[in-house]
Amino acid sequence: MFDNLSEKLDSVFKKLRGHGVLSEDNIKQTMREVRLALLEADVNFRVVKEFVATVRERAVGQEVLKSLNPAQQVIKVVRDELGRLMGEGEENSLDLAARPPVAIMLCGLQGAGKTTSCAKLALQLRRQKRNPLLVPADIYRPAAIDQLKTLGKQLDIAVFDSQPDRDPVLICEEAQRYAELNGYDTLILDTAGRLHIDEQLMAELVRIKDSLQPREILLVADAMTGQDAVNVAETFNAQLEISGVILTKLDGDARGGAALSIRAVTGKPIKLVGMGEKLDALEVFHPDRMAQRILGMGDVLSLIEKAEAAMDQEDAQRMEQQLRQDGFTLETFRDQMQTIKKMGNLESILKMIPGAGKAMKQMGNMQLPDKEMKKIEAIINSMTPRERRDQKILNGSRRLRIAKGSGTTVQDVNQLMKRFGEAQKMMKKLQKMGPKGMKNLMGRGGGLPF
Repeated sequence: MFDNLSEKLDSVFKKLRGHGVLSEDNIKQTMREVRLALLEADVNFRVVKEFVATVRERAVGQEVLKSLNPAQQVIKVVRDELGRLMGEGEENSLDLAARPPVAIMLCGLQGAGKTTSCAKLALQLRRQKRNPLLVPADIYRPAAIDQLKTLGKQLDIAVFDSQPDRDPVLICEEAQRYAELNGYDTLILDTAGRLHIDEQLMAELVRIKDSLQPREILLVADAMTGQDAVNVAETFNAQLEISGVILTKLDGDARGGAALSIRAVTGKPIKLVGMGEKLDALEVFHPDRMAQRILGMGDVLSLIEKAEAAMDQEDAQRMEQQLRQDGFTLETFRDQMQTIKKMGNLESILKMIPGAGKAMKQMGNMQLPDKEMKKIEAIINSMTPRERRDQKILNGSRRLRIAKGSGTTVQDVNQLMKRFGEAQKMMKKLQKMGPKGMKNLMGRGGGLPF
């Protein structure tokens, strides 16, 4: 999402690094360019004005101008202020400390991804050992109730059996009683939306709020709508006093203005962000990490969390033991690829590594290996267990059979075997290094031969 903004800020700071000594004039010019970059990213004008004024005031201070590396100090000031702008240091976790069932009310306009966000949130809470109940309270949009029931079935999460001819407030009240009687500790209310805000919609949402007293009222806003998302957030906050925001489609190609403006305009934090269409693609929003990603500094902490979620300690130990006993086989390699795939899109993973974003830009239109990984997995799955353990037996006829079975060519199979042979040599060197080498290997996810 922030690619354009990151590129422009990187260009601005590159000029700044060219000056051995900074003056107020240098900083003034830099701030002018930062201001333009933020406005082009669709950041709210008032927010940009305050941001630039704060950064300029800090940047012309003696601790910056007289430091050994003033350019880096200015970049640090910008990073700090970006984090503050998005709510760094403030509490942005969900408040579920109440007598169950705890109600969480999701609201927003149609098309923002509200119903899908309900399902994503339910999955996240279940992973935290909670027992959520999804409540379809949108009786106006065709198939809204059926959509939530379908999502609940996919995730094996209970959905209250509401009907489109019932009053939404009564549906929520009945769901609350049902949850109390059946041991559900969290209610997730999927309320109605509109294509635009109107009095009837707000009156209904206020009635639900007054009746159930939800612990959290989360506005689901579409990041792709830019400043419109900020205006929507302002209106909903004025009527409902929302507790936070779920910003969806943050993996899209919007300019990022909503993410940088919502908290400053409404005073309410972004609590969760949707990072893809998959039902597990809902993440806790970390302002400090997002500020680092905007400035091309990577996000190593999020990368570590993704890796830990994809592979627990037992899996890591099992894989390490398998490597010690059988060596680096095609079977082991396939398992490691599947672990990496669980972490998400490879492009988004690479962007979390400091400096990798710039390297990807230099690659231009070069394809990232997501498709290549699928092809490799298809080839390995077309082999027999014996062939996966000992690739030396792969003669011409076996390779032809594998190519036909995987929908690839013999050349594809030959290329994989050549790359895999190179990866095996690297693995043997690491294994000779002992435990240190093996830890290195597990930290890198193996020697992916791309």
